[in-house]
Amino acid sequence: MLILAFDTATPAITAALCQSDAEGGALVRAAASTVDARHHGELLTPQIRDVMARAGADLGEVTHIAVGIGPGPYTGLRVGLATAHALADALGVPCHGVATLDAVALASGREEPFVAATDARRKEVFWARYADSRTRTGEIAVDRPADVDTGGLPVIGHGAQLYTEVFGAAAADPEPLYPTAAAIGEIVLRRLAAGEPLPEPRPLYLRRPDAVLPGAPKKVRQWQT
Repeated sequence: MLILAFDTATPAITAALCQSDAEGGALVRAAASTVDARHHGELLTPQIRDVMARAGADLGEVTHIAVGIGPGPYTGLRVGLATAHALADALGVPCHGVATLDAVALASGREEPFVAATDARRKEVFWARYADSRTRTGEIAVDRPADVDTGGLPVIGHGAQLYTEVFGAAAADPEPLYPTAAAIGEIVLRRLAAGEPLPEPRPLYLRRPDAVLPGAPKKVRQWQT
């Protein structure tokens, strides 16, 4: 299997080309990451081209697409998902989703329980608990940092770095701050090899949308003179 993976659900634009190794793990043939919260749309496609060129591979060799599904800010998240669907359709290959926090967790390599948190804006974080870098123990949630029940566990990720005054000593070692596409590729490779299900490549939203359909127009009283 040759998997092209990428994620744009955080300020990091990250892409990687991964293939399965002889031990059932993931071999990263090339990877790249750039932190730029405002230019996901401009940077992702050139980054994918660069990764493919450095790996010495052609898009026609790719057998699977893997994409981070968030949660994350709407605009950046949609860039990755739209690109994933377009590539999968053009190449005629399956497209798989991976929760962005799961990629942050795997990239940490931690073997002890911890909490991963990313910036959700509005002074909130997206967060989840993990038994280790490969095992999430609950659903992903969105809360104000002060309302996150860390259970005294270490907190990693950009959310931990942003709110160190709230998380205190638990956020003393927040790396990695962002997901890596290499981690997304590894998650997909391992789950496919084990026959485990993967999320659909659809955005993982935890909030109601800001934009809503307008209600019925208000009646305007006609004044007579």
